[in-house]
Amino acid sequence: MENIMSSKLLTTRRGTIFLGVGAAVLAAIVLLVYLNQYRNSVDSGAQPVSVLVAKSLIQKGTPGDVVGSTELFQVSSIPRKQVKTGAYVDPLTLKGKVAVADIYPGQQITTADFAIGNPFALTQRLARDQRAVVVPLDSPATVGGQIASGDRVDVWVGLSAQGANGVSKPIVREVLQNMYVMGIAGGNVTIRATSKQSGQLIFASQNAKIWLVLRPAVGSTNARPPVISMNDIVGP
Repeated sequence: MENIMSSKLLTTRRGTIFLGVGAAVLAAIVLLVYLNQYRNSVDSGAQPVSVLVAKSLIQKGTPGDVVGSTELFQVSSIPRKQVKTGAYVDPLTLKGKVAVADIYPGQQITTADFAIGNPFALTQRLARDQRAVVVPLDSPATVGGQIASGDRVDVWVGLSAQGANGVSKPIVREVLQNMYVMGIAGGNVTIRATSKQSGQLIFASQNAKIWLVLRPAVGSTNARPPVISMNDIVGP
């Protein structure tokens, strides 16, 4: 009887030990899995992500097209866990949008900062130093009406210039190169220009004859603006 009791006690103790060891092993496995997942999550959160960050103040109302095509932003690598929800990673995705609030230097640019803008508004395609100026022209001056929105043109001006001897002579001169055509309606051509270029175009339209010369869609280059006089046509 005593042997039976001892055997049962031994068996019970052995079972208890086995259960305890098993529980400890299981707990160790669970702990290792947790630590591994935690380490992975920490590593994942520390991985850098490239997002758009404001380089200078982006004022409310600034077109996304302008932000995406100028130096108003920079691409910065930020730890994933610090990336804001909706952060932009591609400047092309700003196209057609407009800033709904001021975005300060160093601030991540997110979808909350922009809304869909009016795709037909000229202001959506102008940077802070750009203006839209309308130049009235006839058909030959607009390459027979074949100039269209999005084209690039050179601006030539024909006028009478006074020479060193005080005698006026007709000349034509290329005054602006690679100007962007924003739109055309009839003979009115809207050109994107700086403030000074706008003044040059306005002065020329009032005091001279303007011709637009269409540039190639790709691969065009700028050269020293030429001045053409009678000597270039008939010789000295």
